[in-house]
Amino acid sequence: MLPEISGLSLRQHPGGTAPAALMAPIANAVYAAAGMDDITTVADLENWLGHALAGFDPAQDVVLAEVGGELVGYAWVDWVDTTDAVREFRLGGYVHPDWQGRGIGRRLLAWQEARSRAHPAAAASTRPLVLGSWSMDLNDRKVRLLTHAGYRSVRFFFDMRRPTLDDIQVPPMPEGLEIRPIAGDRASQKRMWDADVEAFEDHWGGFDSSDAAFEAWLTRPYRDPDLWVVAWEGDEIAGGVVNTIYSDDNQAFGRARGWLDSVFVRRRWRRRGLGAALVALSLVRLREAGMSEAMLGVDSDNPSGALALYERAGFEVHRRSAAYRKPMDLR
Repeated sequence: MLPEISGLSLRQHPGGTAPAALMAPIANAVYAAAGMDDITTVADLENWLGHALAGFDPAQDVVLAEVGGELVGYAWVDWVDTTDAVREFRLGGYVHPDWQGRGIGRRLLAWQEARSRAHPAAAASTRPLVLGSWSMDLNDRKVRLLTHAGYRSVRFFFDMRRPTLDDIQVPPMPEGLEIRPIAGDRASQKRMWDADVEAFEDHWGGFDSSDAAFEAWLTRPYRDPDLWVVAWEGDEIAGGVVNTIYSDDNQAFGRARGWLDSVFVRRRWRRRGLGAALVALSLVRLREAGMSEAMLGVDSDNPSGALALYERAGFEVHRRSAAYRKPMDLR
């Protein structure tokens, strides 16, 4: 039985990007309470709310939790067909720490599960259906919410940090490959997107690779192709690193950190040392841009040996997170 909460209402997101200014402080308060050194900006949320994707419609799949007209939390659902052959309805959300412990998180989770079961994509699927979520280990309140609701951890991830950008050893590029910039025109950017998507097709989980997702990627805040490192063989992209500097995060926490947001090598060019060269060259690129440390995320069971590659490059595990799932039926 869910608790009654005086004055609580769950209101479907009205569409548009206007709520972003009220949503960002809630997410950031949750991060701060959990000891997570990240922030979400209004621009991040505006970009997210401003794009309907194959598995996510902001006007249908976002709910706002209000108490007496004050926004105290929000939640969403999206879905994706994963590489392990399930259709996963992914649940995310935040409740401001001042309002946690009153049952609002459970009410939002119930809405998410009901929305997932009623979603047309659930009835249309020939795949097994699962509910999924994700949490940093630091966010123990979310971990408890999920585990009490029957979710179980199924995969583990690390954020890894290289504390300095000194002593970078750059290995030679594999024969026949060279580093060249990627042009900023739309066609060139689509080639980079397609190469990245192809390289991750055999990795656990799933992601939206639709044209609509590409459009959202083109307008992401902090996106800077001048920071990217791209390896070419002739006119083909063999691999690359999408490097990003989140300047608002750095300002908020008084640091100079760059992220290797996506490190990829296409199948034809694997096992030749290209990944190590791309990572090292990315560290040099970030150092040249004024950064003094670097971060990246990795699946702890990555099949291509990425974890060991990053450790050899000087990265250390900084924090841990997990993907959670439970089976879903349509009853």
